[in-house]
Amino acid sequence: MKKKIQSIIYILFVLTTFFALVKAFIAYENPLNFFENPLVWLALIGFVLVISLKELVNYLATKKATELINEKEGIIPEDPNLWIKKLMVKWTRAKSVEEEESIVLDHNYDGIQELDNSLPPWWVYMFYATILFAVVYLVRFEIMGGATPEMEYQAAVAQAQMEVNKFKKSAPDLITAETVELLTDASSLKRGKAVFNLNCASCHLADGGGAIGPNLTDEYWILGGGVKNVFTTLLNGGRDGKGMISWKNTLKPSDMEKVASYVISLQGTTPEKAKAPQGEIWKEE
Repeated sequence: MKKKIQSIIYILFVLTTFFALVKAFIAYENPLNFFENPLVWLALIGFVLVISLKELVNYLATKKATELINEKEGIIPEDPNLWIKKLMVKWTRAKSVEEEESIVLDHNYDGIQELDNSLPPWWVYMFYATILFAVVYLVRFEIMGGATPEMEYQAAVAQAQMEVNKFKKSAPDLITAETVELLTDASSLKRGKAVFNLNCASCHLADGGGAIGPNLTDEYWILGGGVKNVFTTLLNGGRDGKGMISWKNTLKPSDMEKVASYVISLQGTTPEKAKAPQGEIWKEE
């Protein structure tokens, strides 16, 4: 009666867990995502543990019953590790002490005799495998011109660089001095002007004529003209000790690109008070 009750409880548990898992797999889009559905994983783990525990109990009970029967009838059980011993003999070809006389060599030294043991099969097979590997390696890399590890590394680096460049082009806040472009559309220049007036006009004046900072409307530049040089100056700052600060911790790269484009748009305009030229004439290559 007790065993029957245990079986009924076990069957009910299995069925309940099964239907709960089926419902979870139907209801959730990704039921095996642990962070979204931890209960599904807990149910699976519980299900496996219960089945494993039942099988373990059955195995131990059967083993104990077999031992009691063998002990009662005087049956000596077979060594459970016999298959391991047979495997070791097969893979080492080791001779027992009683069989050593058949492999003793004729010569001896000071009573010490040498045995002519065979090479273990596992060692022989490994040796054959190295020969086969060497042949395949030779054909692939020396005859058929297969890619060497160095070539694979270079190809992987090139592929990674292509993916990085593609990502940089699609991510506006990953603009660098190499990827920055001169923007000429009205919305970008309007944004660049707003950021310029808020952060740069105090030193360069709103019309770019220059105050503490240099005149931005003439063709003279201290650190080079063009959108790339202006962007680099905004990113890294001006000359050490007397140039402007770096804006990389204040402005986003996309805003610095717009500011640099707006500064370039000031070229050739006539400010109200133009500061004397500074630097050297710079011309676009």
